[in-house]
Amino acid sequence: MKVMVTGGAGFIGSHFAKRLATAGDSVVVLDKLTYAGNPRNLEGYDIPLVVGDIADPEAVAQAAAGCDAIVNFAAESHVDRSILAAGDFITTDVYGTHVLLEHARAHGQRYVQVSTDEVYGDLPPGESAVEGDPLMPSSPYSASKAGGDLQVLAYVRTHGVNASISRGANTYGPFQYPEKLISLFTTNALDGQPLPVYGDGRQRREWIHAEDHCAGIELVLRQGEPGGIYNVGGEERENLDVIEQILALTGASRDLLKHVADRAGHDRRYSIDSTRLRGLGWAPKWKFADGIAQTVAWYAERRDWWEPIKSGEYLAYYREQYAHRLEP
Repeated sequence: MKVMVTGGAGFIGSHFAKRLATAGDSVVVLDKLTYAGNPRNLEGYDIPLVVGDIADPEAVAQAAAGCDAIVNFAAESHVDRSILAAGDFITTDVYGTHVLLEHARAHGQRYVQVSTDEVYGDLPPGESAVEGDPLMPSSPYSASKAGGDLQVLAYVRTHGVNASISRGANTYGPFQYPEKLISLFTTNALDGQPLPVYGDGRQRREWIHAEDHCAGIELVLRQGEPGGIYNVGGEERENLDVIEQILALTGASRDLLKHVADRAGHDRRYSIDSTRLRGLGWAPKWKFADGIAQTVAWYAERRDWWEPIKSGEYLAYYREQYAHRLEP
């Protein structure tokens, strides 16, 4: 199978592109190489990289020529950035999805939309979202992803596009841009920098290793039904529990932990039911305790990868996001 992986120089997308290449599939990556896209994520693999925007039909046509399938990882994906400036999220996550679907429709290509558990919104204790539940996004990011999902379902029904959707939990692992909780707090802890904990830190998320997430997406690509939605869940943890494990694994002082003003509209809990995907034979291989230990060890060993990132654009964003929160 020849597959175009959009956003394939990013975190999860690069794991997926390398997974398919290892399995013997022909892979081409289309990536805009915004701040989180990094060609180094594909080093060691003979994977062509086309630099372009999924919102550009010409770039999509160039990269997707001759492909059997499109798997769309390309997205603006950080909630905090969407609160600061939502416009790019609408362009990429909504209009970009439209452009990809138009190409898949015109060329009869299989299509998989990689989405997020955040589209279901905040859930009370004891409840887990199933694929048919209403979408109740809280942030500009999750709203833009929900918009993309709804377009996929519309193209399946209206145009008969062979498309499916995966909705994954919080993903962690090597090569994650250091702005999400585990990657940010691990690199900050290794540098002796503050760990800015939103609110009381008691928010709950499901956590899944990138390898397990990609295994689920691959199964959706190969076996998912047209119009099918598949949750890819992980192990539920409280943010403070995750942070304590990072402190223990890095040997950093608990004095680095700083509770700061909470994120606007911050959801308290996400949880998804993965029964449907498990019915296709999927099961995670990484236990969270093992996965976070492997991830922290990777960041400790790969300063050459993340230290150059934590400057320039990153530093400007970090100061905008956290400086006022960390002031005495």
